[in-house]
Amino acid sequence: MALKVGIPSALMYYAYYPMWKTFFNELGIEVVNSGRTTKNILDNGIREALADACVPIKLFFGHAVELKNKVDYIFIPRTVCLNGKTVYCPKFLGLPDMVRYSVENLPPVIDVRIDTREGRFSLFKAYLQIGKLFGAEITKITRAYLKAKSALGRFNRLLRKGWSPAEAISYLYNSKKSFARHGEYNLKFAVIGYPYAVNDSFISVNLLDKLRRMGVKVLTMENIHPLLLLLQRNCSLPKRLFWTFSDTALKAAHYLFRQGRVDGVLHLTAFGCGPDSLLNKFIELEAKKHCNIPFMTLMIDEHTGEAGMTTRLEAFVDMVRRRKEVYSCRS
Repeated sequence: MALKVGIPSALMYYAYYPMWKTFFNELGIEVVNSGRTTKNILDNGIREALADACVPIKLFFGHAVELKNKVDYIFIPRTVCLNGKTVYCPKFLGLPDMVRYSVENLPPVIDVRIDTREGRFSLFKAYLQIGKLFGAEITKITRAYLKAKSALGRFNRLLRKGWSPAEAISYLYNSKKSFARHGEYNLKFAVIGYPYAVNDSFISVNLLDKLRRMGVKVLTMENIHPLLLLLQRNCSLPKRLFWTFSDTALKAAHYLFRQGRVDGVLHLTAFGCGPDSLLNKFIELEAKKHCNIPFMTLMIDEHTGEAGMTTRLEAFVDMVRRRKEVYSCRS
């Protein structure tokens, strides 16, 4: 009977799940994810996590609870740095310990440290450490690692085509069906925010689908090629932002405002997120330089209601649509 490793469907899941799943599968280990977020999962997370944690962290706790009686191990890597320059939120770094000592009867946690600032082969060494934990030979681990990198490449290519992480994951591992969206879109919005907030339909209150039903084509920062973001350099700041997702989000916002190819920009931010409070201010400052592109901040927490979110979106979409019609008539 194959060992089972659980991967919570939160946080880094939306960026690296295909790589993780492929790696474990190639080692002969079954991967179990915690599925889509539900109210019960969020409630469990709120109960287990620290009161002052942001909602994505609380949600991660809930997904860990969902897995604890279903798997032999839970994979919570201590992800420090993956690009050799910026680091992830401090709560990401302490996540394995927070979950381990907060959730009772939890299976062993695989908390390998990943920090690419430690050398050229540091990422491979981290996966080598994971493979050795299960007694795999180095040749098998190397082969699994290379296939995992390939799977991540396929996943990222789908994102660049405009797919969401959930759609890309489903295509790669489930149905293999196309998710081409048919419909009439007369507006195009960019939704800036961390992938684990924007793409979790429960805590984002189904933001992306709501916009599409309103006739809005949606672009997220995962859909932008990373080379285009690199061209933004430090976004007119003395130095780049310290946190990885914040740095990427700010560069995406600058790129979108300066290209001027969207009708509106939304920033989805989580209440209680320290890096987000700084990021939102920087995006606001850039938005003021581009008055031709309306901008709005949407804040979410565990109490965010669907009615309130829908009302704000409808008002913003209607304002942008009317504004576009007026400018079309003048031209």
